[in-house]
Amino acid sequence: MRSSGRNSNRNHRGAGNSRDDRQKRAGRPRPEERRYDAGSGGRPDKPGRPGGPGKSAKPGGAKGQDQGREGRQGQGPGGASRGGPKAGAGTGGPRGPRTGSRQGPKTGSGQGGKGGARGRSVPARPREYDAQIEERNRERHAKPALKLPKTFGEAEGERLQKVLARAGMGSRRACEELIDQRRVEVNGEIVVEQGLRVDPEKDEIKVDGLTIATQSYLFFALNKPTGVVSSMEDPEGRQCLGDYVTNRETRLFHVGRLDTETEGLILLTNHGELAHRLTHPRYGVAKTYLAAIQGPIPRDLGKRLKDGVKLEDGYARADHFKVVENTGKNYLVEVTLHEGRKHIVRRMLAEAGFPVDKLVRTRFGPIALGDQKSGWLRRLTNTEVGMLMREVDL
Repeated sequence: MRSSGRNSNRNHRGAGNSRDDRQKRAGRPRPEERRYDAGSGGRPDKPGRPGGPGKSAKPGGAKGQDQGREGRQGQGPGGASRGGPKAGAGTGGPRGPRTGSRQGPKTGSGQGGKGGARGRSVPARPREYDAQIEERNRERHAKPALKLPKTFGEAEGERLQKVLARAGMGSRRACEELIDQRRVEVNGEIVVEQGLRVDPEKDEIKVDGLTIATQSYLFFALNKPTGVVSSMEDPEGRQCLGDYVTNRETRLFHVGRLDTETEGLILLTNHGELAHRLTHPRYGVAKTYLAAIQGPIPRDLGKRLKDGVKLEDGYARADHFKVVENTGKNYLVEVTLHEGRKHIVRRMLAEAGFPVDKLVRTRFGPIALGDQKSGWLRRLTNTEVGMLMREVDL
């Protein structure tokens, strides 16, 4: 049967469009012809590779490998090049040496590529910079020694609030409040800030105008019983004031004296100047006594005692006189005077015609006996000590 022209033309086109024909027209070899040549270092059947048709070889091919070998033979360790355009000086590379970078020059002329970047060192510091550092160090050490405040050195004295607390004015917090309220003065000046340091032995410290006692001074009030000798020691072995202040590390002494038959208030202290002034006639510290006498007594007895009674050693005058209690013929009178002669109250009343049956001292200056029992010893408060010192201008 005769085929049509359409089929013949289709077969003709199909024969020319086979895969082998298309590859021949494109100039490419068949798949079975694509074999690698292991000795040539490239594909001989692929254009653009060494040993094959087409474009010329790239620098990274066999020629680049030869250059890399030459570069490795002429370099030290760490400067090996992998071939190509990054070869260093002396390798024969096409780009030549790199002489500069952002981080400073490279050391060694035989380095190339990445190996050279790893092997470069830190540049040396300029001499001018070293000279500036040395000059600054010299100036710093040549400065004079700083004058530090006293709080950083050896502190002198004690903090004021600590001295006040030890003297019995309250806790340290309460003493700080006294300072904030400007109730404390040191050496005549009111303290207006915290942290002031004082010397308790030398500085005069007052609270509300009254001098306080520091720890080094002791002040006691004793209600001396009848029959006790007014001395700290008695050679005859009689009971004395020292028997009431045993186990005391500091030596105490009595302020003034009381007759053995007289009872009442007597002060004991180790503050010599205060004791001296309290008994000196110049300061005239008043003492008050209660005397039991027999009456009846005239109305002008008080006036006679104030005007003065002549005694063997001179006139003696009372500052104050009053009748406290009267029961029949028994009178209890109060006599106040600032003199301190021996048996002065007994002798005055006896000269006026009224011998004393019993005598008790109830007050010494601002210190009162109160309800203190006979034979009891108590420590004076800071307020009482301050009043005593103000009495004698201390």
